[in-house]
Amino acid sequence: MSGERKKVPVAACSGIGKSLGAAAREAAHILTEDLRPDQAKVVALALLVMGDEEAGREVAGREAVAIDGCKLECAAKGLACAGAAKVRKVAVFDVVRRHRGLKPEGVCDLNEDGLTLAKAAAEEAAKAIDEIDPEGRHA
Repeated sequence: MSGERKKVPVAACSGIGKSLGAAAREAAHILTEDLRPDQAKVVALALLVMGDEEAGREVAGREAVAIDGCKLECAAKGLACAGAAKVRKVAVFDVVRRHRGLKPEGVCDLNEDGLTLAKAAAEEAAKAIDEIDPEGRHA
């Protein structure tokens, strides 16, 4: 195996047209670009479900994080179907319940509450990354 460290794969909701789906996608980018850029990497859900070999190799046999917008849990199911050893789930619909005052709106551009929700979901996902890779040395 090469000395290059593998990042934890993260898949996000692809629910287009829904604010919670948009918040899930934004959360994945906050997680991988701001909170845990050296530990986590976005894997495109569309590529996973289409059987893309490269995307599948990123996931197969590894622990992964799914950030889903609704109870259908498409991201979690996509990771599992791609062979993830274990999928840690962050459900944006549960995060919004814990932050009752938020009224997320928007699908292309989230409003302020939507961005706040995305940040809260990203923080929960960061905890999952830390459980998978407690020393920041995920292999």
